[in-house]
Formats: sequence, structure tokens, C-alpha cells
Amino acid sequence: MTQVTHKYAKEVLVIKNIPLLRSLAAQFLAFQLMVVAVVLVAVAAVSVAQSTSEFREARGARMIAVAENTASTPIVRDRIEQVPADPFVGRTLAPEVDRAVALSGASLAEILAPDGTVRVSSDPSRLGAHVDLGPSRADEGRAWFGDAEIDGTHSLVGQVPILSTDGDVLAVASVSEGYPSVWALLSGAGERLLFYLGLGAALGLIASYLLSRRIKRHTRGLEVAEIASLADHREALLHSIREGVIAVNNDGEITVLNDSAQELLGVGADAVGRRVDTVGIDPSVVELLLPGETGRSDTDTVIATTTRVLALSRRAATSGGERIGTVTTMRDSTELAALQGQLSSHKSVTDTLRAQTHEFANQLHTISGLVQLGEYDAVRDLVGTLTRRRAEISDAVTQRISDPAVAALLIAKTSLAAESGVALELAPESHLAPLDPALATDVITLLGNLIDNAVDVSVGSARRRVEVAIDDGDGLRIEVRDSGPGVPENLREAIFARGVTSKPDVPGGRGIGLALVRLVTAQHGGSVDVADMPGGGAHFTVRLQGARTHA
Repeated sequence: MTQVTHKYAKEVLVIKNIPLLRSLAAQFLAFQLMVVAVVLVAVAAVSVAQSTSEFREARGARMIAVAENTASTPIVRDRIEQVPADPFVGRTLAPEVDRAVALSGASLAEILAPDGTVRVSSDPSRLGAHVDLGPSRADEGRAWFGDAEIDGTHSLVGQVPILSTDGDVLAVASVSEGYPSVWALLSGAGERLLFYLGLGAALGLIASYLLSRRIKRHTRGLEVAEIASLADHREALLHSIREGVIAVNNDGEITVLNDSAQELLGVGADAVGRRVDTVGIDPSVVELLLPGETGRSDTDTVIATTTRVLALSRRAATSGGERIGTVTTMRDSTELAALQGQLSSHKSVTDTLRAQTHEFANQLHTISGLVQLGEYDAVRDLVGTLTRRRAEISDAVTQRISDPAVAALLIAKTSLAAESGVALELAPESHLAPLDPALATDVITLLGNLIDNAVDVSVGSARRRVEVAIDDGDGLRIEVRDSGPGVPENLREAIFARGVTSKPDVPGGRGIGLALVRLVTAQHGGSVDVADMPGGGAHFTVRLQGARTHA
């Protein structure tokens, strides 16, 4: 048996050895012998046809000449003309026809009556027999040669009329010779033919043996059936696994693309054999798939396209110690990323409640101490101040935002931003009616990620301010402005595409928050843009068309 495995393989593919008669060398040998046999038969057929044609042309003229000589012999003409019905003419003229046979090497010489009756023959047993003249024109006074069946033998016949002094046909001189057998025709010119055919067969066998050894060496000793079995297993494995697999050679051409990869990348099977940057794959994915001259060969990363969040793992592919390209596996992490975004939003609310718990505990301790000291006026003032501050934050949000989930998120984010020293403000012109629950969940994901990103970049800035504006007048528009350093123009597309890597030492951003923003926006048929503020900082704008609200 032959075991085929790989250092990373989890299973060993066992292929039974193929019998000798089915081996590659045996197949080449059989094929070569078949070719030689076909050539031999073809050459033999051509040789027989040519020899037959040459025999007919050469011997046909000879038969006519001998028949003419017999017909022009004086004793033959005189005996036939003077005694037409002589019963002993066969004996009288027998020496003449025998001489014709001896001189020409023919098989048979005869003198026929005009009606085809044999009157004189070199074969006495044929006297009186009837010969069908058939297509012969000798009975009409014309010489003729052609093929005829004589006593079951295919023969070449030459016939010449014996004419009287008046030009009448007295008889027909007929000379015939049987065609040689096929073996006789081949043996005449077969020695040289057989030599060359044998030489060709020997060279063919040697060439087929050397070729089979060369092919076997290049196929790692596997026979044809084993290679086919490996190919079938490879196709079955590639197209049945859930993860997408795409292989790209050193020239940037796709060499392997399984069904899952076609679905995840939005391309068809016709992409195989074409450059990866010409088949319509998202540019951010193309950048990872193309084999670079420098940098890391092995890369794990998360990339967000306009429709999916993909977790990709790229590895270099080598053969014989030489790099032949890259193999990238990918998984669809869209749902996981969306859940992660929603969990992040809910976690921020939880963090806010936890922070407020500590804050309220401190405030209660302060109130308890003031009560023990009897400072009741100070207690009243402190409680009033805390109540007004909390009411101001809630009223500033709930007066403009009617959706309770979005309002709760903004209130929580305001408190969290304040703990980081950043002022989170809601623009006065903001307005949002209650949303459908599904849409509210997506808006929370969008708003939460944008605010988290804005707060992070605003910490340490001069103004430390984040402003949020929401408007549902024409569709739904969400704007988030921060006081951070802004986004360079050459990175305004990349920040929405590439997420974090699975390796901590590879830079790539804070996470997939902005990638989720673009993904959720694209699912609603909207758009997301980023620009710089006139006084510094970034300005993110999200537009969702046809967003449904409840009046």
C-alpha cells in the first residue's frame, strides 16, 4: 500500500497499490504496441494495394502480348479459319497454347469460341467448358484485359480476337494468371518493411519505458489511478469544508478557490486562473491575499468588507523548499462581530451602572456623615444639587431622543465619558422618534462604537469634547464629532476595513468597531463618511435611508 500524508494533516490517506498491468509503464507499453500494430496493418495494407496495382499493370500488358502472339500464329489462324468445326483442333493446337504458357509464365492459355466455349486449353480438363466473357470486348474484335474468376481463382485475364481475312471474329485467344496471395505480395517487399517496423517498435518501447520512468519520478511514484484518487479526495475535501480556502501563486493568480470562499468573497468559479485583483474581491482582502515581497508571510487578521466581517489566516505555501504562493483560510465572523458590538454597547451601560453605584455609595456615605453631624441644611443642599445634575443630564437627552434604548445609551455614555474627563454633549437640533426594536439595536451598535472611538481619541486633547447629533427628518442621520487628532485622508477608507489581528504584536487599530459601523450601515443601504473638523478632530456621518420610526 501507499500512504499519502503531510506534516499538518490530521488523517492519512491510504491508497492501494495498482497491479502491474495497470501501472503507468505497462499502459505506455500496451499503447505503444497497439500503435505499432496499427501502423503495421496500415503499412501492410498499403503495400498489398500497391503490389496488386503494379502486378495488374505489368502482368496485364504481358497477358495481352502473349494472347496477341498466340492469335497471330499462322497455324492457329489457318486451323481455326479453314476447319472451324474440327473436333480435333484441341489436340492440334495444344502445343501452341502450352508454348504460350511456358513463354509467359501464365497459369492458363486457351482458345475460346465466340460464344465462350473452350476449344483449346493448356488444361485438357477444361475442354468444352463454357467461359462467361462478361465485360470482355474480344468477341467484338477488340483486345481486353481485366479480372475474372477461373475455377474459383481470382485471375488477371488478357483476351485478343482471332480474325478472319474478312475481319470476322473466328475465336478468342485468352491467357490468364492468378493473382498472388497477400503473403506472397508482402514477402516480395516485406524484408525491408519488417526490418524498419521492428526497429520502430524497439525504439518505441524504449522511449515509452523512459517516458514512464520520468513521469513516475515527477508524480512521486504514484500511478494514474492513484493520482486521480488523490485529485478526487482533494476536490471533495476542499469543497466540503465550511471554511473558505483560496490559494494564490507568486504571480498573484488564484489557483484554488473552494465553494465557501466563492460565497464569502462574492466571486464565481471562473475566478480560478485570474489575478486576484481583477475578479471583484474587496480591495482590503486583495491587499492581504497578494503575496508581498517584504513583510510577514503568515498573517491572521479580521477584515470587514461592505457585507461581511471575515477572519482570515494566511500562510506561505512551499514546494521543494521554494515558495510557490500563499494559502488563506477564512471564516464568516459577521454575526459574531455584530453580537460583539451589541455586547459592547450593553457592557458600557453595565459599566455606567457600576460606576454610578460607587458614586452613589460615596454620596450616601457623605449624607450619612452630615446627618450624624447634624448638618441638615448641608444634606438638603447636597441632595438638591445631585438631583438637579442628574435631571439635567436625563432631560437633555430625553427631550430630544424619544427612543428609550438610544436615550439610555446616550445617558450611560455621558457618564462614562465624564469619568474619562471628556464632555459628551447632544446637539440641540437633535431629534429621534421611537424606533423599531430591530433598528434600535443597530442604531445602538452604530452610536456606541462611534462614541467609544470619539471618547478614546479625545482623552488628552485640549478641548476634551465629543458632540453627537441625531436627526430623523429625512431617513436617519447620525453625526459624531470629536476633539482628537483627526483621521489622515489616506486612512479614511482603511479604518473601516481592517480590524484587529489575532497576534498582539501586530498593529491594526483598536478593534472592529468602525468596521461594524460600515457593515451595519451597508446592511441598511446607507453610507458612512469621515472628514476633519475645521478646528481639529474627526467628523463621522452615518446615513440610513428609509429608517422606520414610530411617531
